Amino acid sequence: MARDKVPATLAIRLLKQHKVKFTLLRYKYEDKGGTRASARELQVDEHMVIKTLVMEDDQQRPFIVLMHGNCEVSLKHLARQLKVKRITPCTVDRADSLTGYQTGGISPFGTRQTLPVFMEETIANLEKLIINGGRRGLLLELSPKNLIDILSPTSVSVAI
Repeated sequence: MARDKVPATLAIRLLKQHKVKFTLLRYKYEDKGGTRASARELQVDEHMVIKTLVMEDDQQRPFIVLMHGNCEVSLKHLARQLKVKRITPCTVDRADSLTGYQTGGISPFGTRQTLPVFMEETIANLEKLIINGGRRGLLLELSPKNLIDILSPTSVSVAI
């Protein structure tokens, strides 16, 4: 019987390099389905599915925001916390270029360019989280502690 191969995404390579224990979760990807579709397919609470959002400030400096799947980012509050005038989501092409991943499969781990990471502070309180593994239809379950140890994100309170 053939073993199910672990995909060799940059995110998975980075986690293995750091000896992080994680569980691979595969699901049928739906275009524009987002965390609602993945949570439904995996039968998990959407709150524990963390989305990786690529944003930029008014000086076009890119960064990543990690947010609960069932929440939105208050761009106004985020701009205030980062002491910038304005925050906007990056275009799909820019996000893909910066991260080396395809939108819908963007992981905060192993991005092409090292980007600052901001994380909704309540994510640290989760027992486990589910986050993109670097490919559409591929998520990883791991502890928030592992994510924090590797990414050293800045905590923000911007969920709405």
